[in-house]
Amino acid sequence: MPTLLDGKLVRDAILNELRPRVAKLAAEKRPPGLVAVLVGNNPASEIYVRNKVKACEEIGMVSTRQMPTTDVSTEELLFLIQSLNQRPDVDGILVQLPLPGQVNEREILLAVDPLKDVDGFHPMNSGNLMANHAGFRPCTPAGVMRLFEHYQIPIAGKHVVVVGRSDIVGKPMALLLLHANATVTICHSKTADLAGECRRADILVAAIGRPAMITTDFVKPGAVVIDVGINRLRERRQVESIFHGSQAKLAAFDKGNNVLVGDVHPDVFPLTEAYTPVPGGVGPLTIAMLMSNTVQSAEWRLGV
Repeated sequence: MPTLLDGKLVRDAILNELRPRVAKLAAEKRPPGLVAVLVGNNPASEIYVRNKVKACEEIGMVSTRQMPTTDVSTEELLFLIQSLNQRPDVDGILVQLPLPGQVNEREILLAVDPLKDVDGFHPMNSGNLMANHAGFRPCTPAGVMRLFEHYQIPIAGKHVVVVGRSDIVGKPMALLLLHANATVTICHSKTADLAGECRRADILVAAIGRPAMITTDFVKPGAVVIDVGINRLRERRQVESIFHGSQAKLAAFDKGNNVLVGDVHPDVFPLTEAYTPVPGGVGPLTIAMLMSNTVQSAEWRLGV
């Protein structure tokens, strides 16, 4: 029987570890502070940022939002970032992506102080990851590593295939696994015989952003499958096809006009040794690791 890798369970364990550290900071100095910069009125981004703020408050951190209007210029946003860089009560700066087209996204991300870059996207933190030096790790890959640790899934000597090469998930995931002594293959949309490469994996990490793309042809029996993808199905026929007419899924679609599915087809899960569900797998860990990075930043900055 495959093991369901419960991200909510691991998230709660991480937050329970952070609470006494936050309390110590608050008693001796001040609570950790996170500022989320959210441009415009993207409903999905608003929900995501609201969840992050709520998670901060639940463990005693201070979290605020800066919400420039959609027509903000690069210069105006740079001024805001620089002001947050200089504030002593701010330990973490989160710039919610994507930014509007008129804003130079690269310039904004480069402007964030690397010591407050709790998303782990700044080139300085990318370099620290490459060299395996101390620094902030991107939250989703770091969360996957905590999942492996919690469930005592061995990594050293295993062949891991990462499907996806983004700077946010795929590349840092591969580096973290290399540092843990895995043999890593990175695949992407241009990989020849993608299914064949994936079938070689002892551990398969799917982060390609295509709903239910990883089918049973991609997975060898007994593999561990980590599904990083979060895709919304907005057509009823898609839900019916992927979930084989599941009445529960169809009812959920009819109620909310969408259903979540990962990059891994549900038919894969019975073949695995262990797998992450969507939702409830990797997603909760991303926010938990953002909290962890912010607490770490506060400890470094305050000397506690």
